[in-house]
Amino acid sequence: MKIRVIELPLDFGASRRGSDMGPSAIRLAGLRQAIQELGHTCEEAFPGISVPAQEFLEVGDPQLKYLAPIAEACEELALRVEQAVLDGYFPLVLGGDHSIAIGTLAGLGAAYQKQGLRWGTLWVDAHGDFNTPETSPSGNIHGMSLAIACGYGHPDLVHLHGAFRKLDPAHVALVGVRDLDPGEKLNMKKAGLTVFTMTDVDRLGMAETVRRLVSFFRERVDRLHVSVDMDVMDPMVAPGVGIPLAGGFTYREVLLLAEELAASGLLASAELVEVNPVLDVRNQTAHMAVEIARRLLGGRVY
Repeated sequence: MKIRVIELPLDFGASRRGSDMGPSAIRLAGLRQAIQELGHTCEEAFPGISVPAQEFLEVGDPQLKYLAPIAEACEELALRVEQAVLDGYFPLVLGGDHSIAIGTLAGLGAAYQKQGLRWGTLWVDAHGDFNTPETSPSGNIHGMSLAIACGYGHPDLVHLHGAFRKLDPAHVALVGVRDLDPGEKLNMKKAGLTVFTMTDVDRLGMAETVRRLVSFFRERVDRLHVSVDMDVMDPMVAPGVGIPLAGGFTYREVLLLAEELAASGLLASAELVEVNPVLDVRNQTAHMAVEIARRLLGGRVY
């Protein structure tokens, strides 16, 4: 398989700085070697996407903080992701905070629209990221990215890389969720998203949860994208994230999920976000991200 690694070192979408260094931390944790050891071709998109220093920019609308620079960076990312798909590559996108998914999902939506393929997204995250400017308590765009891809939010972001809905909410599932804002929860119910909270995972067990997720996507899509926010993990396993929340996935649970997604035959792209080296311990979270990527790309113990 041909893998194209695309980095967007952007942390404008979150309150806590540092996730802009996430792509470098993941690279230093051995991502390229892990990919090559699986027998894949690894191509790193170069030059990287340039992001200005946040200190020299205006916040702008407090309900849509740093809208303009986020939109500019995500448009460039969308172009690169779309081209990677059309060139026959598996795009592996590294962030950055989860606002970068606006660009990733826009690029995938444009590519699959051209190819006439149905596609869906598994959102692996402690949060729903389904706020709008009206429901967001913070104005941080990383909490709006999935909603934007599904057609809800500010026009400058919803229409980024084309004035069409990038992702059908009926083709979206979330897993690992354990923290939702009140208005966000209403938005998700209105959109009709399929959600497996951590309570659902506890009730069903991880193996059954994954079986249901794979079945859900098999019935609906030709191609699957997975977006992994590292805060889905328990902080004991992955401390280097912007919003650590107790009660997340264990090491074994997330690797089971990744292996089964790889085995489904549907997975065609992936994204790893919210690694924050400033808050990490000996690059532990970045190493965890590399191991997740390795399993998503077919790596197994035996």
